[in-house]
Amino acid sequence: MWLRECGKRDEITNDISTSMMLENSLQEKLNTLRSNKAFEFFVMSIIIFSALVIGAKTYDISPAALWFVHLLDWLITFFFLGEIIIRFLGEEHKKNFFKHGWNIFDTLIVVTSLIPVEDSELAIIGRLIRIFRVLRMVSIVPELKMLLNSLLIALPQLGYIVALMFIIFYIYAAIGSTFFAAINPVLWDDIAISMLTLFRVMTFEDWTDVMYETMSVYPLSWIYYLSFIFFTAFAFLNMVIGVVVNVLNEEHEKVRKEEEQTHEHVTLEELDKKIDELKQLILLRGS
Repeated sequence: MWLRECGKRDEITNDISTSMMLENSLQEKLNTLRSNKAFEFFVMSIIIFSALVIGAKTYDISPAALWFVHLLDWLITFFFLGEIIIRFLGEEHKKNFFKHGWNIFDTLIVVTSLIPVEDSELAIIGRLIRIFRVLRMVSIVPELKMLLNSLLIALPQLGYIVALMFIIFYIYAAIGSTFFAAINPVLWDDIAISMLTLFRVMTFEDWTDVMYETMSVYPLSWIYYLSFIFFTAFAFLNMVIGVVVNVLNEEHEKVRKEEEQTHEHVTLEELDKKIDELKQLILLRGS
């Protein structure tokens, strides 16, 4: 009896170890697949093709062609679902998969795309969700992801610049509304319209026409426009560019350090595996 129980325990242990080995083998294969450059390029190609399919729906096409476009759209959706499953199963720690915002975004886009809303009142929402699939290009391409992350990190600093720019806009709009409202009420009637006119001046959209119109009454009003352009188009916009570039450089440095740490971690794991293999060979030879 004791021998039988021992034999059963050994069989159960062997079955468990075999299943774990198969699971680890499958996970390694899926992880290798999702990290493969050719697979990433294929996914990017499907995303671009998906954008073309979405664009095709905006044209006046025949019912047969529209049906074919809908079929392609569903095939693309199921491909994205399979790609998400591969990425999830290839993750070593499944809980960490949903700790990344881009993985949550991709999953939500794919899952909501599976909801059949084409013939319902939510058809417009369904189309909008499918349009957002093009944003998956950002989560696939590391450089695009870094640019967007840098912009999001820079938002708090940019907020102060925008606040200061709003103050300048408000002051100049109040001055413009006070002096120029009688000249052209369409452009300077109140402070809100004046701010829109100043935005036009800042973007250089026929701003000289606005300036020459006020100069006919106030010859020195060119000082008003040139000083405003100097503060907004030159000073503040360059400050925005400087903040974004600075944050982008910091993100590049952070990514470089993470890659170095990852490389060191992988090297240590490979050494541990080789040591374990040597131990198993020594035990086998000893037995």
